[in-house]
Amino acid sequence: MGNTHNVTEFVFLGLSSNQDVQKVFFVLFLLLYIAVVLGNLLIVLIVMTSRRLGSPMYFFLSYLSFVEICYSSTTAPKLISDLLAERKAISLWGCMTQLFFMHFFGGTEILLLTVMAYDRYVAICRPLNYTVIMNWQVCAVLVGMAWVGGFVHSFAQILLIFRLPFCGPNVIDHYFCDLLPVLKLACSDTFLIGVLIVANGGTLSVISFGIILASYVVILLHLRTRSSEGRSKALSTCGSHITVVTLFFGPCIFIYLRPSTTLSVDKTVAVFYTVITPLLNPVIYSLRNAEVKKAMKKLWIRTMKLEEK
Repeated sequence: MGNTHNVTEFVFLGLSSNQDVQKVFFVLFLLLYIAVVLGNLLIVLIVMTSRRLGSPMYFFLSYLSFVEICYSSTTAPKLISDLLAERKAISLWGCMTQLFFMHFFGGTEILLLTVMAYDRYVAICRPLNYTVIMNWQVCAVLVGMAWVGGFVHSFAQILLIFRLPFCGPNVIDHYFCDLLPVLKLACSDTFLIGVLIVANGGTLSVISFGIILASYVVILLHLRTRSSEGRSKALSTCGSHITVVTLFFGPCIFIYLRPSTTLSVDKTVAVFYTVITPLLNPVIYSLRNAEVKKAMKKLWIRTMKLEEK
């Protein structure tokens, strides 16, 4: 990072400067983060231990839950510890690392949600060929492609900002290192880089969202020929995925698909997609999915029996 960087650390303004509010936020976000980790770990554990949940849909769901834990962990622990700190600072290298892993896991999640939409399309529109098309080799390749795609997306983003000169000021009006607030502090013309960053992140979000939307349009058209019972069952599994997609893509498109400017509402939106959405995902999938609820009940009964012994 060479001689172009006089800045060795960045200082966050955080969510609030009020000490009492920060203490309340500390308790709130600590509880939320614990719930994110435990909720998503529970989904992973249920899928791994239940024979009922052996289909590709739940295979992808377990990976999505794992990615949610990793994604939330790139920002939440730092946010929580900073709420009790007088000075909220992060090193330049720490900032770049946080940027990389946030976009790595975020990009992977976007691609996993796209893969899950394709899985639902095949299951509903081509049910007779489902086991052939979505065999375990294909599933493993799709998950691998999601990880590789997330890495390429993040590497491209960090490459654009990595060599920018930072010579002061070093105060970020945020609670973590995100691209646009960090870009604002560079002491050089960043217009072109800002456009490339928006093009990279925005294109990934819009194309993936477009593919997911197209998949569900085709699914809905196909369901017109099904019985009311078949439509209800198909829409139940699709409804959970559509809800998760909307909750994740909405804030992402708002943040990354606009000119490279920062708004005061960005921090609130960021809280939603870094903490709230990862918490809601396991709740949505467990409450709207009968198979997951049955598997959860069996796991609970099995655990109680082991404790009695």
